[in-house]
Order: sequence, then structure tokens, then C-alpha cells
Amino acid sequence: MEIKKVGICGLGLMGSGIAEVSSKAGVDVVAMEVNDDFLKKGMGRIDKSLSRAVSKGKLDEAGKKAILDKIKPTTDPKDLADCDLIVEAIIENFDDKAKLYKTLDGIVKKEAIFASNTSSLSITEMGAVTQRADQFCGLHFFNPVPVMKLVEVVRTVVTSDATFDSAKAFGEKVGKVVVSCKDTPGFVVNRLLVPYLLDAIRALQDGVATAKDIDTAMKLGCGHPMGPLELTDFVGLDTTYYIAEILFAEFKQHHYAAPPLLKAMVKAGYHGRKTGRGFYDYGKK
Repeated sequence: MEIKKVGICGLGLMGSGIAEVSSKAGVDVVAMEVNDDFLKKGMGRIDKSLSRAVSKGKLDEAGKKAILDKIKPTTDPKDLADCDLIVEAIIENFDDKAKLYKTLDGIVKKEAIFASNTSSLSITEMGAVTQRADQFCGLHFFNPVPVMKLVEVVRTVVTSDATFDSAKAFGEKVGKVVVSCKDTPGFVVNRLLVPYLLDAIRALQDGVATAKDIDTAMKLGCGHPMGPLELTDFVGLDTTYYIAEILFAEFKQHHYAAPPLLKAMVKAGYHGRKTGRGFYDYGKK
């Protein structure tokens, strides 16, 4: 099935980015949030992103308007009824996601595909709360969505070939490179990335080097665009800690265990860029 209309549930950083790249690709978008305030904030985020493109000469005002015109903001789940694909990008909480899927399962047309943008939760378990488990998959985009070229298409043991093919085609249509993976904690990227980030935190915790020197070493020694501690600040220390907990619970391997320093910083409210303080202080300009 060709995806001509997509419903995006949640207009946070990820959802707004997915809505933006979808509308840019010519796909009609219904963007849903839980209330008008969140909806206004999400649409404002898309407008700001497009305005940056205009200021850089990558888009003109007419093009910006055309993209925004393809997005219908709403707080009513019934507006998603005729979508070909639903991409859920709400809070990373299984119960909240399951509640949403149960609601949408009785509203959205039977042939539609459901996909979660989760970075850590079980796609199989989410699909099991619906009557369309074979039409359920993961579509894991990366932040910032308009910039990052990758999307992981996650298939469960019951995801049909037709569902996978349609999801893959959608990822390519919105300009992403698609990798396929099984439904396992962390998928491909986070399963490999998180131990690397945790090891960098352990190195800092053990006094191997300063945060700046650890980051400089990895940037110049390995050609990484960001150092591991800088990247953790960007991703969010709380998010990294949360994913590490899920990976450790599944695999029971030491390299997935969150270091005490990470736990302490999260409990202290040092979550990285979004709180102004992580391994670096972002309050000082």
C-alpha cells in the first residue's frame, strides 16, 4: 500500500520532525496532540525549522506555505480515521502508548499500518494490544529528524511482508536511508551506541580524563562529529539512563549497566542541554 496520508501522534521533537519531512515529501499529514497548547508548540517548532531553511536559501516562502498547508493539526483522534499510516511519537511509556493504540485501533481504517517511533520499548508487545499485530512495526527516526538520514524499520515475528514493504517505502519516500532490524531492545543503533556512551561516562567517573579531553580524543582520534559526553548531553542523560536500564534488564550484561555517576546526575536533574546542565554547563553563553 502506498502511504499517501500519515497520522502523527505527538508533536514533540521527534513527532514534529516526522511531520515536517512527511509533508516535504508530498504526504498529507494529520498531526495530533493531547491539547491545544502542545499542538501550538509543535506546529511552532515546524514553522521555526522551515523558517531556518528559508533564511538559508534552501526554501522560499511559497514552498514553506505549501509544506505547512499539507499538515492538519488536531486534538481529535477521529481525524486520523482515513490515514494510511499512523506513526506514534508520544512519551516513552508503554502504558500510555498501549492506551493510545487501543483507542486508535477502533477508529483508524482496518487496512492502515501502525508504527511506533520508540527507541527502546517492545514493538511486539505494543502490536499485541491491537487487532492488527501483522500491520504493526517500528519506524525509529533519529533526532533531529529533518537532518538525520537514517530510519530503522523494525519488524516483529508477526509483521507481514506487505507491512514491512510499505513502511520501508515510506521511509525512503521521506528521504531516509532505511535499515531493517528485528524487534530486540535497542534495535541496531542504540544497542551499539549506549555501551559506548556508558563507557565514556565510566572513564570520566574513574578520572581517566576530563570530559573535554574525552570528547576531543574521540572526535579527533576517531573522526566522530561529537564526543560521547557531548552526545549524551544532546540525547539527554535521562533518556540514556532509561534506555540503559531497559537494555540491562533484557541482557544482564555489565556494559549495559548505568554507571553511578549517570544515575546521580539524572537524579540531580542534570539531564543535558534541555535542562542547561549535563557534563557541560549550557547556562554560560
